[in-house]
Amino acid sequence: MAAASNNTFGLTVRRGMRCVIYTRKSTEEGLEQEFNTLDAQRDSAEAYIRSQREDGWVALPDRYDDGGYTGANMERPALKKLLQDARDGLIDCVMVYKVDRLTRSLLDFARIMEVLDKHGVSFVSVTQQFTTTGLNRPGFAGGRLLAVTPPWLGSPARRSNGSRLPPEGCCQWVPVIFDD
Repeated sequence: MAAASNNTFGLTVRRGMRCVIYTRKSTEEGLEQEFNTLDAQRDSAEAYIRSQREDGWVALPDRYDDGGYTGANMERPALKKLLQDARDGLIDCVMVYKVDRLTRSLLDFARIMEVLDKHGVSFVSVTQQFTTTGLNRPGFAGGRLLAVTPPWLGSPARRSNGSRLPPEGCCQWVPVIFDD
């Protein structure tokens, strides 16, 4: 497990953060290309990890790629392996390009976050400035995990011909707190 140190805000931040990157695409279309969307998602997360190198973040070589799997359920081999590796204490942080790459179900998101939190694994969505790093560690007075997530989390998008744009007027952010 990674060592901890205090930063200037009084939060406990990990040193030696073992990061894994989860990627997903709903269809297999285009996955045969030499550089595809899974690679682009991975590159973005790797760049973020490199930006945190001074704090000891490192990308583990394991690949958690679910090409051709829907985000509407949790029946995905790479996601199952990722959650098992979290339970086994093999990782410290899960990185995704966007939250909807992890899941398009608010209920599944809560289930995944519960597993990660229970095992002290942080979560980062690279392009949405969403992170639980430092928030579910001792020293954070607001609870074990504070996650701010859009209520639509891709579900309406999934129901409306695959468009990722939320319906008009639904872009309110709702704080979700998971606590023991």
